Amino acid sequence: MRREAADKTSKKFKTLDLVYCSIGAALIAVCSWISIPTEVPFTLQTFAVFLVLLLLGGKRGTIATAVYILLGAVGAPVFAGFKAGAGVLLGSTGGYIFGFLFIGLIYIFFTSLIKDNIVIKLAALVLGLVVCYAFGTAWFMYVYLKNTGDVGLLTVLGWCVFPFIIPDLIKMTIAAVIAKRIEPVIKK
Repeated sequence: MRREAADKTSKKFKTLDLVYCSIGAALIAVCSWISIPTEVPFTLQTFAVFLVLLLLGGKRGTIATAVYILLGAVGAPVFAGFKAGAGVLLGSTGGYIFGFLFIGLIYIFFTSLIKDNIVIKLAALVLGLVVCYAFGTAWFMYVYLKNTGDVGLLTVLGWCVFPFIIPDLIKMTIAAVIAKRIEPVIKK
């Protein structure tokens, strides 16, 4: 009898995890549609990734991010500008989208090894964002070189990173404030 109750509880938590991951992926998708088109569009994707990680934790937040990427890969119009497909992921900005996974993985690493507090969480998000920028920039340069021609690192950083640093830090701060208010109602 006790084992049956434990199995039901276990299934309930697994179902709840799936629900949270689905909602997280949907939030990232909706936030990606809010964009200002540029070479690398200004979107609220990073805000949503930060918020999902802060609210759901590293594991569920990273799974939600992976689900978002997989949805886009199979053709659901979840990327900026309602775009979808492997072409977007393999295009010049695809590295930044894949970079969201690095934010989640670094977040998991930091929050599981070091005391889980807001300073550690924000430090993990900042480091993850730096890795996302680095991976996305390397990807962008590779695709741009292959399709268009030679381009310098400072030029790419000027297009793809420098204009996003302050907005992304502001998004991270807002996500932390919102997460602090919503976190008490989220079942961990």
